Amino acid sequence: MPSSTSRLAALLVFAAATAMPAQRACARVLRLEITQSTPAFGGRSFGDAGAYRHLVGHVQGEVDPADPHDALIQDLWLAPRDAHGRVAYDADIDILVPADPAHANRLLLVEVPNRGNKLAPGFFNLGVPPGAAARNALADPGDGYLYREGYTLAWVGWEQDLTPGDGRLRMRPVVAHAPDGGPITGLVRATLTTSAPADDLPLTATAGATPPVPYAAADTDNRRPDAQGFVPTLTVRMNEQAPRVPIPADQWHFGACAAGGAAAGAAPVDATRVCLAGAFQPGRLYELIYRARDPLVQGLGFAVLRDVGAFLRDAHADDAGTPNPVYAQDQRAIIEGSSQSGRFIRSFLALGFNEREGGGRVYDGAFVHIAGGFLPLNVRFGQPFRNGGDQTDRDYPGYAFPFSYLRQTDPLTGATAGVLDRCEATATCPRIFHVATALEFWELRQSLGLTDPLGRADLPNLPDVRTYVLASTQHIPAALPLAPSAHCRYTPNPNPQNYTLRALLLGFARWVRDGIAPPPSVVPRIADGTLVPVDQVRFPTIPATDYDGIARPAVPPVLHDPTPLHVLFYGPRYNQTLVSGEIAIEPPSPLPGGYTVLVPQVDADGNDAGGIRSVFQQVPIGTYTGWNLDRDGWFPGGLCHLQGSFIPFARTRAERLATGDPRLSIEERYPTRPAYVLAMRRAVSTLNTYQFLLPEDAAALVEQAERDGVRSGP
Repeated sequence: MPSSTSRLAALLVFAAATAMPAQRACARVLRLEITQSTPAFGGRSFGDAGAYRHLVGHVQGEVDPADPHDALIQDLWLAPRDAHGRVAYDADIDILVPADPAHANRLLLVEVPNRGNKLAPGFFNLGVPPGAAARNALADPGDGYLYREGYTLAWVGWEQDLTPGDGRLRMRPVVAHAPDGGPITGLVRATLTTSAPADDLPLTATAGATPPVPYAAADTDNRRPDAQGFVPTLTVRMNEQAPRVPIPADQWHFGACAAGGAAAGAAPVDATRVCLAGAFQPGRLYELIYRARDPLVQGLGFAVLRDVGAFLRDAHADDAGTPNPVYAQDQRAIIEGSSQSGRFIRSFLALGFNEREGGGRVYDGAFVHIAGGFLPLNVRFGQPFRNGGDQTDRDYPGYAFPFSYLRQTDPLTGATAGVLDRCEATATCPRIFHVATALEFWELRQSLGLTDPLGRADLPNLPDVRTYVLASTQHIPAALPLAPSAHCRYTPNPNPQNYTLRALLLGFARWVRDGIAPPPSVVPRIADGTLVPVDQVRFPTIPATDYDGIARPAVPPVLHDPTPLHVLFYGPRYNQTLVSGEIAIEPPSPLPGGYTVLVPQVDADGNDAGGIRSVFQQVPIGTYTGWNLDRDGWFPGGLCHLQGSFIPFARTRAERLATGDPRLSIEERYPTRPAYVLAMRRAVSTLNTYQFLLPEDAAALVEQAERDGVRSGP
């Protein structure tokens, strides 16, 4: 085991070896093939923008490994090459464009798909029904806000490990091979979880999600050491904080279980599944560390979004003469992404991919939503579907210094860096909106993007970056009506984001296209006491209740400490600063010391005091948090993954007093419907004044309050 000093030295040596590249040259789109062109949304017209067309197809391009910029793509030199020595790619593409180009708003919005899925239509349009398949098919426009505004929208596949289905946009796999043509092998750590007992699981099993295509095991014998003396291991534990308990090798094997379970006998060997005697159980963390084969050149996804974005923004036609269907003179381009896709954008910028062929920026704006870390895409045997968190994906690459767009020095490693170093060196940085929820502070270490690494002082603002925190919100709002959660202790948080997101997008569009400055950043801060250590959060003592017919246990007197973060050593050929390279140590080895993660302070109701407070938080009917706790038996003591909480107020003063709830009841807050409506009018007026609520949404919310009273709250 290397010492802490040698591990730190290896990190810094590798970082220096991958310092700023020279100019780049040859990557480009070769062919855009549209296989389907139909009227969008049944030909429906959207205000001045009119009708839209929906284009479906795929895009082909190539990347030159000799290009100094693209040389940092992990394993690009080991990818199959054509006669010209270049690496080809083929990706799905979807486009929505006004049928009459004259009605477009000169803004190309390129959303980075999240695990192949379109999310922007549901975030920015109201009333889009849930369901990935329907949303990916653009079956329902909701209220059509994006389309009334005249945006041209595009989605491009970039992830190579996706399982087909539900209309997900994918990129065809590109597999790296050794120089002699043989397979490349390497270490993979697979955290496995399941929602129900299962005899066997794919090597990418994640509870409640469609698993991506796994990396196959290089050797399906789990007992025989390989040439390097490595033997795969499978462990289990109750939660992230518990010690790993080894599962004997005779209790599991690679492959599906035979009919009747592991005890029934042998089954066909399958290098992408694992079978366990006694079955995998829900609410447990299983960890398989194995040697895999045939890594994907996943970092090509960054080049795809760069080159396709540059093509759609500025090119008249592809190399075959096919016209660019969205070309418009003086068009501006925005790259947008949520969660995994937002982390993609941060990595895209950190690696310098916003510089186009021949110099100049690709995207004029970057709208980064609910994404505090980086994406482990440019990693040999990378697993971009991993998303960090308190329990299920802890200690995977992606949450490491630099945390902020501003350049600063890491007191733990001595490195000096910022997310925008490379684009600043080439004058290719976009204007940036970074939009976070409260949950990112509790589970995904968002505070480190706003403070120094030890959480002692707020960071100053950069002129072309705005950060907005949506107070008292969870990662993605819970759907209504609320129901008890299968995994979480409290009902999830329905505090909506889309009203604020729509207003922010309008301000961002004006900034990118017209140069009109948006509102200043709105975030919780150390200086005003709205960003604090967890032990300083003044959360009210909320007893057990059964308001609205749903039983909720009491809130613990001490809130869960947010997910800690250390410098992790993955081996000498992994560059933590760029989230790139090869991983040789699993699980990673923590270096001494840790970063300081802070969380939002709350008001007397337990609602966040800092950030943009939505109309429903300003006129609350309950407490909305950015955290939730796991139920008994499900990762005990952990934060419920990506979920906040909603704890309603008592309806009456008598009900409140009977339970001992210190929070005022709804009756005490809003004794009459006019009182509630007046409070709503004041809240929407404030948000509208600061450009955090569209006038049309303000009017609709007041009308809803007048019609439904307190029932209009989420």
